[in-house]
Amino acid sequence: SVDLQRHQLLKLRLRSKGSSFAQIARSLCVLQSSVTVVSQGYRRSHRIQEAIATELQTTPADIFPERYAERGDISH
Repeated sequence: SVDLQRHQLLKLRLRSKGSSFAQIARSLCVLQSSVTVVSQGYRRSHRIQEAIATELQTTPADIFPERYAERGDISH
């Protein structure tokens, strides 16, 4: 589901850690827009979700619980 408020919060949290969606995109060799659409909820990518979570020292399931609860997979 699309959640633009969470997207803005993630941007702020990344900035506070000295990171950004652009930096994550570079590290994964993907377009910044790819990271943005995953953060906003328009697309899903475990690899991008994992990278965002790693930067924030948490798990993808903590950031995107609805994406993991659907599969019953809350450990990743």
